[in-house]
Amino acid sequence: MPTTPAPTAAKTDAPPPRSVLRDTAFLRLWAGTTASGLATWALPFVLGLAVLHRDLGAAGLGLVLAARTAGFLVAVAVGGVLADRHSRRAVVLWSALAAAAAAPLLAAGLGRSLVLMTVAAALAGAGQGACRPAFQALTAETVAPERRQQANAAMTMAVRSATLTGPALTALLAAFLDVSTLLLGIGLLWLVAAFVPAKGGAAVNLAAEAAPRAGFRAEFLEGIREARRHPWFLAGLAALVAVIALGYSATSVALPLISRDRYDTQWVLAAAMTAYTVGALGGALVIARWRPRSQGWAAFAGLAAYGVAPLSLMLPVHPVVVVAAYAVAGIGIELFNVPWFTATQREVAPEKLARVSSLDFLVSYGLAPVGLALIAPAIDAFGVTPVLAVCAATCFLVPAAASLVPTARHFARTAPVTTD
Repeated sequence: MPTTPAPTAAKTDAPPPRSVLRDTAFLRLWAGTTASGLATWALPFVLGLAVLHRDLGAAGLGLVLAARTAGFLVAVAVGGVLADRHSRRAVVLWSALAAAAAAPLLAAGLGRSLVLMTVAAALAGAGQGACRPAFQALTAETVAPERRQQANAAMTMAVRSATLTGPALTALLAAFLDVSTLLLGIGLLWLVAAFVPAKGGAAVNLAAEAAPRAGFRAEFLEGIREARRHPWFLAGLAALVAVIALGYSATSVALPLISRDRYDTQWVLAAAMTAYTVGALGGALVIARWRPRSQGWAAFAGLAAYGVAPLSLMLPVHPVVVVAAYAVAGIGIELFNVPWFTATQREVAPEKLARVSSLDFLVSYGLAPVGLALIAPAIDAFGVTPVLAVCAATCFLVPAAASLVPTARHFARTAPVTTD
């Protein structure tokens, strides 16, 4: 007797999980990325403790941190090419292992050899720089497109939480452990970053490895050409650099001065920086669920909100206003960051994603020290209020101008199709 076939598709096609936090592969990637973020944040803090303990001088600290930054900037470009040329998982593994190897070298050089510490710091920065674009591309391989915004929000919440709780935790550990032991702990975090993440989809990389390869310079330039295909990306990068190099740098230099001179207390400094981090956590929570119709315009508005921070420092306002302004700036920066990373993972050709991501990190991180170096002389020459006024205007105007660039409205070459 003929029977009606069972609806096998309904049985075999399981509905997707409601949250990316239920995805084991993502949770492993999240754990590795979080460990690398903790290690990256902790190193300058622990080296600062070394200065307090007189194991390292102030000039030595500057040299070591400069070497770390130089290592990062060189390796982030190299890492982008390698992560598009080979397995992204392998690039994460070897770069994190390099950073892990730097930790015992830093401990060995502490109080003994500034040269060894400088070399080790450059190695640590190189490991950090090489893994950043690889982690970005690995996120796109691991997470389905419709869940990447939630995934990127979870990543940034982990980093912000570490920034918020890290100083207290490190200070607590320092009461029981010496600086050398804390440095070795940073190495253990890098080992977690190296071994915990699962493999992503390797099809893109394996296909790329099978094809004849151009030289390193040619492949890096190919990444630049890919970035130029996306006007929204170039506009966003310009706005981000303006805010970091002028807005963020100005507030980093001016906030301690104003906290001391205008309010005669360090409480404003501590409260404002804490409010910024708490605001960033709130912004990440919001953007994990919020899908604005004009995603790019909303992101640029969030980035422009950083301008309220230097604006609050210009005016003789109650310190609570300064703290609130920093909270708004923190919210805004994540309303930009999360959609920015998500759009890059969506719009950029998968086989070129790591190189474009490396360009993002290279330009934004590379120009930040320039802003920090120029702000203090500018304040000495023109005064803190005019400098803050220029920086606040830049934070407001440059993202507004960037939002007018074609394709900026949606962070996409074509407008998304709405289903409602």
